Amino acid sequence: MKTTLFAALIAGALAFPAVTNASEGPKLPAQKWSFDGPTGHFDRAQMKRGWQVFKSVCAACHSAHQLYYRNLVELGFSEAEAKQIAAGDNVPAGPNEAGETHVDGQPIMRPAQPSDKIAPPYANPAAARAANNGALPPDLSLITKARKGGADYVHAILTGYKEPPAGFQLQAGMNYNEYFAGHQIAMPAPLVEGAITFEDGTNATVDQMAKDVSAFLTWAAEPELEERKRMGIKILAFLLVFTALLFALKRRIWSDVH
Repeated sequence: MKTTLFAALIAGALAFPAVTNASEGPKLPAQKWSFDGPTGHFDRAQMKRGWQVFKSVCAACHSAHQLYYRNLVELGFSEAEAKQIAAGDNVPAGPNEAGETHVDGQPIMRPAQPSDKIAPPYANPAAARAANNGALPPDLSLITKARKGGADYVHAILTGYKEPPAGFQLQAGMNYNEYFAGHQIAMPAPLVEGAITFEDGTNATVDQMAKDVSAFLTWAAEPELEERKRMGIKILAFLLVFTALLFALKRRIWSDVH
C-alpha cells in the first residue's frame, strides 16, 4: 500500500510540470495597477467605470455569479443607486413570490433587489451554449484568480485582437487573439473605441475600458485585498517592534556576560 501511494505521488510530481507548461500562453504585457504592491489600493473611480463596462458589454454574455447588487456600494455607489441598478434587471421570483406559477414554461420574473445576485444573461449553461455557437462564456467573478496573470491576462485578451498573420489557419467561427493560448478564441472583440460614454468624462478608448474592467474584476475576485494588505502591514510593524524588544531584552539579560 505504501509503495503504491509513493509511486503515485512520484508520478503526479513528474506529470505536473508538463501540465503546467502545456497551459501556458504567450507572455502578457505587464500593466501598472493601483492595487499592486504591499500598499496598493483600489481606485474607486476606475472600478465604477469598470462596472459600467461590465454591465454594458461583458454582461451580455458573461455572468458574475459571486457578486450581489449590494456589493456595488463598495465601489462608491450609494445604497439608493445600488437599489436602482438592481431594479433595472429581472430575476426569477422565488416560491414565496408566486414563482411556482409559470407562463408558457417560463418562470415569473421580478425586479432584482440589492440582496439578489447579479442577474446572469442566460437561464442555464445550455442556453448560453446555444446562443454562442456551442461555446460557454465563463463566469467572470473569479476570472482574475483563475487565470495566470490576473488583471494583466484580462487586459491582454481584451486588447489582443488582431488580423491573423499570413499563413495562419484560423478555424471557422474563431477570432485571432495575440495573447490567447493557441491564438484562436471564440469570443469576438467585445470592445470598440468610444462604445461607452463614461459618467466621469473619461475617454473610452479600448485600452482604457480594458484596464477599467480588469480592475473591477480584480476587486470582484478579491474584495478583501485592501484589508488584507492593511493587516499585513500591521503584522509586519508588530513583528519589527517585537523583534527590537526581544533584542533589547537579550542584551539586558546577557549584559554581564558581554
